[in-house]
Amino acid sequence: MGRGHPECPERLDAIEDRLRASGVGDLVERREAPLASPSDLELAHDRRHVAAMRGFADEVAEHIEFGGGEALLQIDPDTAMNQHTWNAVLRGAGAVVAATDAVIAGELENAFCAVRPPGHHACRNRAMGFCIFNNVAVAARYALERHGLKRVAIVDFDVHHGNGTEDILAGDERVLMVGIFQSPFYPGSGYPPLGDNMVNVPVPAFTKGPAIRDIVEKQWLPRLEEFKPEMIFISAGFDAHREDDLGQLGLVEADYAWITQQIKDVARRHAKGRIVSSLEGGYNLDALGRSVETHLRALADL
Repeated sequence: MGRGHPECPERLDAIEDRLRASGVGDLVERREAPLASPSDLELAHDRRHVAAMRGFADEVAEHIEFGGGEALLQIDPDTAMNQHTWNAVLRGAGAVVAATDAVIAGELENAFCAVRPPGHHACRNRAMGFCIFNNVAVAARYALERHGLKRVAIVDFDVHHGNGTEDILAGDERVLMVGIFQSPFYPGSGYPPLGDNMVNVPVPAFTKGPAIRDIVEKQWLPRLEEFKPEMIFISAGFDAHREDDLGQLGLVEADYAWITQQIKDVARRHAKGRIVSSLEGGYNLDALGRSVETHLRALADL
């Protein structure tokens, strides 16, 4: 998204480097992400939004074709597209769709999708906050519409409110979304929630792990147990880590391991263990790598 932008290719490099150094990368199965189809994207997004994003991508490609050199097209002040973005966002959504297929088929118990850019700020008809398409919302609707599941849950522990996911899924009684996020903070949404199926818990800056764990136990878990999801999707943002300068919360790796284990326990009771997790934020590269390692160890019982 441009030189110096926090949503950078080095994010995935940091994850890969950590998984190799720790040995976790040798213990998990890896799959290449396919391209999502427009019909998959339109499960969560307005057709005009999908067409507009494709149009922006074509505009960048034409600029380069006619000798304009490297190009960035700003979608909003924080979000840009270059000649590689369209392919990246199709693979991001394609990853969660393919993971959903594999988990529901029983090929995998759970999956983590190391994708970028993130997705949870992308609304039904708007790209924003580094996000073009909403990967988790696409996957949730895909599980409901293509696989016929009756209830799916979304857990979002990014430091920012997943306003796009809420915009797309608020009021859909087949979906329960639970989340924590720093408030007041970007994007300035989340409370009051837009629907009864949204459990949005804003927390002040400098909130640490014990307080977040208390919220999970007292507010998330009772609603998840009552809802009995048949599958759980995770918007796995690691920018609530205490070392991440894009937020001011105080989580550490042990907190992410604990949260992941709570989600796994719910999934085992109600969803045959089925979880698909997709990377959202996390911009301190070292903390991101360590946090994803911890998340994967918990998912894979390592």
